[in-house]
Amino acid sequence: MTASPMVSTYSMWALFRNCRKAVDWRYLQQLVPLQRDRNLHFGSIIHECLQAWHQRRDLDEVLAIASHLCANRLQDENQRRDWHLATAMMRAYAARYAMDDFEVIALEKNFEAPIVNPATGAASRSFVLAGKVDGIVRIGGEHFILEHKTAGQVDGDYLEKLWTDFQITIYAHYIEQTMGIPITGILYNVLMKAKLQQGKGETEEQFQARRTELLAKSKTGKTTAKRKLPESDEEFQQRLAEKYADPETFHREMLYLSRDRFDVLRAELWELTQAFLEAKRRGIFYQNTAFCFNYQRPCQYFALCRSNGNPNVIENFYQRVPPNEELRAVPNESTEPAF
Repeated sequence: MTASPMVSTYSMWALFRNCRKAVDWRYLQQLVPLQRDRNLHFGSIIHECLQAWHQRRDLDEVLAIASHLCANRLQDENQRRDWHLATAMMRAYAARYAMDDFEVIALEKNFEAPIVNPATGAASRSFVLAGKVDGIVRIGGEHFILEHKTAGQVDGDYLEKLWTDFQITIYAHYIEQTMGIPITGILYNVLMKAKLQQGKGETEEQFQARRTELLAKSKTGKTTAKRKLPESDEEFQQRLAEKYADPETFHREMLYLSRDRFDVLRAELWELTQAFLEAKRRGIFYQNTAFCFNYQRPCQYFALCRSNGNPNVIENFYQRVPPNEELRAVPNESTEPAF
């Protein structure tokens, strides 16, 4: 009996291009760290909020979603931070884009289609490509992929790099194939993540130390200093609202697709499938040590590679989770790697 083709995603192929061993750990051995990246949590919140907003444009519903996804925020500082940022971001987003100049055709649209050999037109018997786009919109009779992104800074360099976002380009090609809709380009919907932090105030010991220092510098031997109290939620939301009143905290960029780029990416995708099959046949997935600290922090599989897959490391720090989580849940923030 012939085995079904493996469901692959852009995330898998981008990771394979960067480090084959990481693909072995994640997609063949199905390992993920017990301690997950908290940025994924924030990305999930924003995507769910944006989906709800573009479906029904009900701000109360959107804010309720943020609260529900951060239900443990009184005990969890990370959830508290995510809730504050998501709440302020979506309030400002709803005010900024109370009306849109596009018609929503679909949201959170999944697709699955064969990977095709560009030389022969034959479909791969080993792989299909699956993915999810944030949305499909119509502008003036033309269709665009709607792609949400959050960024720490939205400047000229960031916008220039959008051209390298080949993930959404190849996904646009597959949306054309599966839905029969010609895609003219990509509408990037960029939301900036404010870097403000809620003030924690100071302890009594910290206040007394600061007061003593001020008294030592005072010519009168007196000071009016008062202990800094923690910033309330209302005060912090006000500061965030002032930040998001800046029009530069949101940006929409429209890029038009090149049909030549479709052909290049399809060819490169096919080459990656052949390299994967060869690595699997030989049972050798090479490590790329140049990628271990690519984002100024260890790769999530660094501990596994360093220990040569020690079973104790797996048992204590990893769990087995089926791959392609992005197809079952709200997608996380987009990654930079490209084919």
